[in-house]
Amino acid sequence: MKKRLLTAGLSMGLLFGSIGSAEAVTRYRTQHQYIEHRRHMKTAKRVGIGAAGGAAVGALAGGGKGAAIGALAGGGVGTLYDRHKKHRGRY
Repeated sequence: MKKRLLTAGLSMGLLFGSIGSAEAVTRYRTQHQYIEHRRHMKTAKRVGIGAAGGAAVGALAGGGKGAAIGALAGGGVGTLYDRHKKHRGRY
């Protein structure tokens, strides 16, 4: 019985403790901050997809070493594509 009460008490304490800290972390972004964040996320997505695609093709062509080379090449191509899109004004 004591074990159940102790477990229930600790569980409730953890629950309410996490709710309080979650509210403290909440931040509001300005429009400019949101756009900048979105630009960085798009960059990361484009480079990551390029690297993953390059690694997949490299792994099929040359095994482990080919995957590493393909990932580097794909990441570079993703970076070039991202710069191209940003230059055209489509962040």
